[in-house]
Amino acid sequence: MPLTLAHTQGNTTDLIESTIGQRLNQVAAAQPEHPALIMPHQGIRWSYAEFLTEVDKLATGLLALGLSKGERVAIWSPNRFEWVLTQFATAKIGVIMVCINPAYRLYELEYALNKVGCKAIISAESFKTSFYLDMLQSLAPELEECEPGALVAERLPHLKHVIRMGAEQTAGMHNFDAVCQLGTATEISQLAAVEEQLDAHDAINIQFTSGTTGNPKGATLTHRNILNNAYFVGQNMHLSAADRLCIPVPLYHCFGMVMGTLCCISHGATMVLPCEAFEPQPVLQAIQDEQCTALHGVPTMFIAELDDANFANYDVSSLRTGVIAGSTCPRELMKRLIDDMDLAGIVIAYGQTECSPVDTMTEMDDPFEARVSTVGRPHTNWEIKICREDGSIANIDETGEVCARGYGVMQGYWDDAERTAQTIDAEGWLHSGDLGEMDAQGYVKITGRIKDMIIRGGENVYPREVEEFLYTHPDIQEVQVFGVPDAKYGEQVAAWVQLRENRTLAPTDIAEFCAGQITHFKVPRYIKLVDEYPMTVTGKMQKFVMRDQYAKELGLDATD
Repeated sequence: MPLTLAHTQGNTTDLIESTIGQRLNQVAAAQPEHPALIMPHQGIRWSYAEFLTEVDKLATGLLALGLSKGERVAIWSPNRFEWVLTQFATAKIGVIMVCINPAYRLYELEYALNKVGCKAIISAESFKTSFYLDMLQSLAPELEECEPGALVAERLPHLKHVIRMGAEQTAGMHNFDAVCQLGTATEISQLAAVEEQLDAHDAINIQFTSGTTGNPKGATLTHRNILNNAYFVGQNMHLSAADRLCIPVPLYHCFGMVMGTLCCISHGATMVLPCEAFEPQPVLQAIQDEQCTALHGVPTMFIAELDDANFANYDVSSLRTGVIAGSTCPRELMKRLIDDMDLAGIVIAYGQTECSPVDTMTEMDDPFEARVSTVGRPHTNWEIKICREDGSIANIDETGEVCARGYGVMQGYWDDAERTAQTIDAEGWLHSGDLGEMDAQGYVKITGRIKDMIIRGGENVYPREVEEFLYTHPDIQEVQVFGVPDAKYGEQVAAWVQLRENRTLAPTDIAEFCAGQITHFKVPRYIKLVDEYPMTVTGKMQKFVMRDQYAKELGLDATD
C-alpha cells in the first residue's frame, strides 16, 4: 500500500549481538584458509587464519604497553595493512580506535588527540606532503628526550605512546613491528579474558565529523552499531565468502572501515585494498588480477576509472556489484557503470557517520530511475521520516529534514552532551540536517543541505569549521565560506573575507595561511576580499546569494 505520510521503515530482522572480535574469530575458525586480506602495494596476501594471527599479535602487544578497555588509540595513516590490523586489534581488547584523517594538519591533529584524550597514536611516517612524524615532533618536542611510552608532552597531555610504522628508529617512539612482538603468554591469556568481558554495546570507534558550529565532533560508535551496519550493507550487495571487494576508499572514513573491511569480515569475503590512496590504475589492475566481484567508490572515483586512458585494456568483467556513495549518482555515470564496468548490481547508499553510517540504500533489482534520482529506501532495521520545521511529519513528496532512527545511531558526540542533544532528540531520532523528500513507495530523494555543507569530491567540508580557523588570522574581521559548482569535484570551497580596518592581505596570503594547517580540501579554492555581505533585514548572512553571485562572476556553471 502506498504511503500517505513521509515515514517508513525497512525490513526487520535479528541483529548481530556479538563483538567485532568475536565475529572475526568465528569467521576465521569456519574458513581458516580462505583469503582475508590482499594488499598488492604492500605485498600482503593473508588467509583468515594468518590475518587473525597478525591481529592477535598487535592486540597482545597493545596490552603489553598497558592499554586497556575504554582507552583511546588514534590511527593516522593512509590505507595500509597496519591500519586494518589496528582496526581489529583494538576491537578485540576493547580499546576505542580514533580515526584521524590522513590529510589533517597540526591544528586539526592537536584538537582531535586532545578532545578524546588519546593515550597512544599509531602513525605512518609520511604520505604525500604530510610528514606525520615531523608534525608529531612539532606538537610534542619532548619526544626527543623521552623513552618510548614515557611521553609527557605539554601540548598533548594525554599522549604516552607514539607507535610509528616502518623500520627506522625515531627518538621517543615505538616501532609497529616491535609492538607486535611484545605479547607473551601473559598477554595471550589476558586477551582471551578481555574478549569474554566485552559487550556489543561498548564504544569501539570514534569518527571525527566536522561541525557546522566550530570544531569537529567525535561521533562515538559501538560494536553493535558498525558490525550490523556493515553486515546489512553486505546483504544488500548479496555478498558472500565467494566475493572479493575492492576498497579504494579511505579507511579513516566509515565508507572504508565499515562498508569496506568490516563488511567483508561480517560475511567472510575477501578484502582487496589496491593502493594507499585512490589512483585509477592500481584499482583497475587489482580488479583484473584479483578477479574482484565488487567495487566501492564515490562518483569522482568511478569517473576517473572509466576515463583512464588504458581502461579498455583492463578486464573488469568479474565485477557485479558495489556501493556508490558520497552524492547522488549522475544518470550518465550509472549507464557507463552498467555498460562498461559490468556493475549491473551496483547500489546507492546514503547516511551519516553518526548512523554508522548507512540509513538508506537502493536494492540491486531497483529500477534504473530509482538508482539515479533517489538514495533508496530505509536500510534493514531502520526508520526514516521527513520532518517539517515544527517537528510534524511531512506529506509524501514534501520537502523537510531527513531524520533516521535505528540500531546504528551513535552513542553520542564524545564529551559533548549539548551537541549530542541537538542532533538526537528525546525519541531517538537522528536529525541529519539534510533536506529531502519521500515518495509513496518510500524512496528518499536528497534535495539540499540545511547545514550548508560542501561536498568536494566525496569529502564533507563544513563552512563553519573553515571560518573558525580563518578567524584566527589577526587581520581578518569577518569571513563567510560556501560552496561553488565545480565540474570535477562537484563543489569547491569559496570564501568571502572582510579585513580589519587599515589591514592589507591578498587572497594568496590567506591561502598560504591555511596551507599546512588545515586539510588541503578545506583550503578555499576561491577567495574574494569584500567590504560587505548580502544579508536579510534581520542581519542573517545570505550565503545562497553569495554562492550564486560568485559562481556567475567566476564563470562557473550551476550543477545539481
